[in-house]
Amino acid sequence: MNDCNKYIRFDWAAKRMLRDNANFGVLEGLVTVLLNEEVKIIELLESESNQDARDDKFNRVDIKALNSKNEIIIVEIQQSRELYFLERILYGSAKAITEHISLGEKYDKVRKVYSINILYFDLGHGADYLYHGKVSFVGVHKHDELKITTKEEDVIKIKTPEEIFPEYFIIRVNEFNDVAKTPLEEWMDYLKNGNIKDDTTAPGLSEARTKLQYLSMSRQEKSAYDKHVENIMVQNDILDTAKMEGRAEGLKEGIEQGRLETAKALHQMGLSNEPIAQATKLSIEKLKELFI
Repeated sequence: MNDCNKYIRFDWAAKRMLRDNANFGVLEGLVTVLLNEEVKIIELLESESNQDARDDKFNRVDIKALNSKNEIIIVEIQQSRELYFLERILYGSAKAITEHISLGEKYDKVRKVYSINILYFDLGHGADYLYHGKVSFVGVHKHDELKITTKEEDVIKIKTPEEIFPEYFIIRVNEFNDVAKTPLEEWMDYLKNGNIKDDTTAPGLSEARTKLQYLSMSRQEKSAYDKHVENIMVQNDILDTAKMEGRAEGLKEGIEQGRLETAKALHQMGLSNEPIAQATKLSIEKLKELFI
C-alpha cells in the first residue's frame, strides 16, 4: 500500500483520533456492523487506561462510550497475550455497570454493556474470527428459555436477560483470511491489513477513508505513529521468537522424558546400567539416580 492509500491503524486511531466527536462515525460503524442495528454514539466516558506513555505498546487501548439508548460500549484492542483475559473483560463489564449507577438508585437504572474485544493474538481454538456471547436462561430438564413476565405488563416493563446482561464480542483479527465482501468482512480487512475499498459502503469505513489518512497527519504525528507501528513489529518478533524457543524447549523436554521412560522399561526387563546407557544415551550417573 502506497502512502496515498495508507490508513492509520485502528488501535492508534482509537487512542487519539476517534476520541474527537467529529470522528464518532468510525466507531459507530464498527458497532453497527457487530450489533446489526444502527448505533449512535453520543459521548465518550472516562477510561482509566488511555495511556500515551512511550512504553504503552504492550498496553490495551480502551474506548468507553455511551450510545443513544443509554447503553455502554467498551472497545478494547489487545496486541499481546494476557493470562487471565476472559476474567479481565468480565471485570471490565462489571466495573462499567457499577460505576454508572448511583448509590440509592433502583436497579432499573442498570445499563446494558457491550464489550467488544479486538485481539491480535491467538486466544484458544476455534475456526471463526468473530465470537459473540450473551446470557440466556435455559431449563435444565425442559430445555425451554425462561421468559420474565409480570402481571402488570402495561405498567411495568420487564426486560429480558438479553436486554440486561452484558454481551461480549471477541474478534480474532489474525484468523481472518477471507476476501472482503460483506460489511463485516470489510471491517476485518481494515483491522488486519489496513485496507479500505474505494467504493466501500460499510458503516464507518467511508468516514475512516477520509478521516484516518496517513498523509493528513502532521510530521510530528507521523513520527509518533511510525514509532508505534515499529514497536508493534518488534513486539510481534519477540513473541514469535518466544513461541519458537518454547516449542524447541518442549521438544527437548519430550525427548528427555522419552529416554527416561525407555530406561525404566529396560531396567524392569533386567538389563544392567551399561546397555541401558548405550540404548538411551543417558549417563551411568543419571541411571543410578533414576533407579535408586
